[in-house]
Amino acid sequence: MKKKWLLFLLVVAVLAGVAVWVNIRNHVDLPDGFVGGNGRMELKRLDVATLYAGRVLAVKVDEGDVVKKDQVLAELSSDQTSSRLAAARADKQRAEETVARAEAEIAAQQQVHKVAQMDLDNAHRLKSDDLVSAPEVKRRVAERDSAIARVKAAQAARSEALAAVRQAQAQIDATSSANNDMLIKAPKDGRVEYRIAEAGNVLGEGSKVVTLLDPSDVTLSIFLPTDTIGKLKLGDEARIILDGMDAVWPAQVNFIDANAQFTPKFVETSNQRQKLMYKVKLKISPELALRYSGLLKGGMTGNGYIRVDSGKGWPTDWQVKLPQTTQVTKGR
Repeated sequence: MKKKWLLFLLVVAVLAGVAVWVNIRNHVDLPDGFVGGNGRMELKRLDVATLYAGRVLAVKVDEGDVVKKDQVLAELSSDQTSSRLAAARADKQRAEETVARAEAEIAAQQQVHKVAQMDLDNAHRLKSDDLVSAPEVKRRVAERDSAIARVKAAQAARSEALAAVRQAQAQIDATSSANNDMLIKAPKDGRVEYRIAEAGNVLGEGSKVVTLLDPSDVTLSIFLPTDTIGKLKLGDEARIILDGMDAVWPAQVNFIDANAQFTPKFVETSNQRQKLMYKVKLKISPELALRYSGLLKGGMTGNGYIRVDSGKGWPTDWQVKLPQTTQVTKGR
């Protein structure tokens, strides 16, 4: 029985020693002028959605694929929009025919007006020689005025027909745009994270189709206590060391949360009484992130260090050290 107790106490002592060693190893004091913490890598997520309802005909990318801006990601059925487009084109053709008839009517009525004006001018000359009566002159004036009115009516009909043409063209443009939007395209270069929709799915307006990760927008989110956050400012120089990678990445502080939050479970703090922490993001430059887009992945863990005293030099272990490979690989 004593042996069992001794064995139990020995195991407890070993476990306690290991816990202490791990705690010391994880929480080594930082040099003066530097602050830091551990966190996870994040890539900006882009949710690509459809503007219009429709049935998915095909999804043309797989999870992990690298895509270029304006590359077609998925295709939705365009039967309804194609029908509306054909109807709008037919409306425009009818309106254009109406314009043509109105212009022909204008030409005809202008000719009638010209003849009526000539008859009136002739009547005035005859009236000066007392060869026609005053009522005859009035009759020809009325015919001239009637011809002018018919010309104006034909011109108004043409204006109305032209407005119908413009309205039909606007409908064509809108329907064509909707028809083109049935092809879901990448808004920018990126990597496919999730295929949310599959062929045969019926989607409503605004439904997500594909989720992309932006390889140029890479940050490490760390959490720092209140007594540290006051030392930081946007643009402070930082370093990122990712677990399992022999590299030191240059970065800058590009986000400091204005509100404290409870420390996430995956974040280790040197003092467990520090329950409220501020989120800080360290961003790798877009050019560097794109250069190593095959290596930097969302969810990777690591440590971030920030220099709060510009007069301090970076320790040797934190000097910038980039990986040798820049190959882009498939995967999230």
